Amino acid sequence: MKKLIAGHEIEPGKNITDHVHIEGTTLHVPHVIICGHEEGPTVLITAGIHNSEYVGIQAAIELSNELQPEQLKGNVVIVPLANRSGFENRTMSMVYEDGKNLNRVFPGDKEGSEADRLAHHLFETFIKNADAYIDLHSGDGYESLIPFAYYLGDAPAEETSKKMIDCVNTEYYVRSNCRTSGAYNLASIQGIPSVLIERGQMGLHSRAEIEADKTDVRNILTMLGVLEGTYHNYPKQALTEYNDRAPYTGCWYPEKKAGEKFVKGDKLGEIRDYFGKSLFTEFAEQDGVILYQCSSLNIIQNGPMIAYGVPIED
Repeated sequence: MKKLIAGHEIEPGKNITDHVHIEGTTLHVPHVIICGHEEGPTVLITAGIHNSEYVGIQAAIELSNELQPEQLKGNVVIVPLANRSGFENRTMSMVYEDGKNLNRVFPGDKEGSEADRLAHHLFETFIKNADAYIDLHSGDGYESLIPFAYYLGDAPAEETSKKMIDCVNTEYYVRSNCRTSGAYNLASIQGIPSVLIERGQMGLHSRAEIEADKTDVRNILTMLGVLEGTYHNYPKQALTEYNDRAPYTGCWYPEKKAGEKFVKGDKLGEIRDYFGKSLFTEFAEQDGVILYQCSSLNIIQNGPMIAYGVPIED
């Protein structure tokens, strides 16, 4: 029996460009399926789960045009813009129709609201049909960020996921403990080797960042045997990630920059009211490095404020 993905038969040499409709909604998901001339693994690449994270979206669009069937052993499935309605309505991380963060509702619910249904379809149609998975992200439109990558620890696919991480050209990676809600996390639990690459920030998308994403993806594909050639491993520091959310709504004044190291006791930032009165000061509870943070003046109670990494033994 021939393999089906999104209703398409996977046959050697096929190159499919299409949209899939999410039942019960007006949502459509663009996707490209590039079927190699020879047998091999099926690798899924997604971008735009967070729709204002533009580096990965553009990298995925370009890869969908650059990768050709004759180059591949196996198949590459690319979803360049998972949250299309959010992109077209500029809603940052949220699905436009229901205001939910798509990467917080996986595996979704086929009877739920739009984000739930979209996550369910992405998981059942694309992710579960993959032998390996690469998810491309950036800092959100209000977040500054340094490039780094995630994989899930203590998961069935950890060994191969770590090999994928080694192919990513960043200084840091996070061995995550988060086992719920995210696309790559749940894929890993299902035994699908998966990584999430973070690169880009503040709604920008430079040519250098786009090319770096594309290079990382090609390097992983080479390691997995989908592309021919020699792949490269990049040594990097393992981190445990900590996220602090804002205790107040107001004006935010970060003290450090993304990528800057700090020591226990350092001031990391301050929230003030609209008269300039201090509401809260964030101090470092341990040594670490800023991975990403809110860099807009406004900050929202219980919203993202600062995320940092603490070095651990690899």
